[in-house]
Amino acid sequence: MLNGMHVYLNGKLVPESQAMVSIDDRGFLFADGVYEVIHVYRQKLFEWNLHLARLGRSLAAIQLPAVDGSELALIAEQLIGELGPEQSEASLYIEVTRGTHRRAHGFPPPGSTPPTILMWVRPVSPISKETVEHGVPVITVPDDRWAKVWVKTIGLLPNVLAKEKAHQNGAFDAIFVRDGIVTEATSANIFMAKDGVLYTAPATNYILSGITRQVVLELAQARNIPVNLTPFSVEQLLTADEVFLTGTLTEVLPIASIDGYPVKSPSGPLALQLLQDLHERAGLHA
Repeated sequence: MLNGMHVYLNGKLVPESQAMVSIDDRGFLFADGVYEVIHVYRQKLFEWNLHLARLGRSLAAIQLPAVDGSELALIAEQLIGELGPEQSEASLYIEVTRGTHRRAHGFPPPGSTPPTILMWVRPVSPISKETVEHGVPVITVPDDRWAKVWVKTIGLLPNVLAKEKAHQNGAFDAIFVRDGIVTEATSANIFMAKDGVLYTAPATNYILSGITRQVVLELAQARNIPVNLTPFSVEQLLTADEVFLTGTLTEVLPIASIDGYPVKSPSGPLALQLLQDLHERAGLHA
């Protein structure tokens, strides 16, 4: 973190070195919590309301109370303000756990334990123009995650292991495949284009419906690009004209190869156009 920056923890802004979480926090013990990551462009939160709504859905899914979005927004502005005007991009991280209580699988008694709320802002470096122009390699892995992937839980071990497998194989990311059907990547959604039609997996319980995914679908609609929300196989993915990832920090990132097989157009016109439109929506070309 930058010198002098703070984190928000349970109602207080404190230096990072002083931000301590109990060994009995249920997030630490059980991954009993949820999170959000929001891209900050030019000190502005991108699609804050969409992220806040998804955080609310995740909280409700694990039976935690809603958070005060207005209060969090004010705190986020304070944290962002510490970045300095020279930092063009950053990420805001929010995590909410069930709080601190003696280890037991069952929930603490109602009203006995306030949730732990953690929030910080950290600088990020944009993905290089060269990386976008050349695309990135990915591999496929079995999707052995739980059946409630739509909940943005902090229990990300399967994603972590898949990402590490990708890195060990010289790839940027791993694409999950369930029963032969492509679901998503470890921290992004996946799109393919074929004959001018854009395809991505429908928003079922087996994918996390990304905010960038939603924005890209809206941008495609605005350009009259046909969209098909139909499940597709790895075989279909390998015959696509273009394949790309979408995510909060990934933005729109072309894929050059899948399991070593080259994509026909590793940095195709649809991906580049949608990335430009995303940047315009974020105010980068204003």
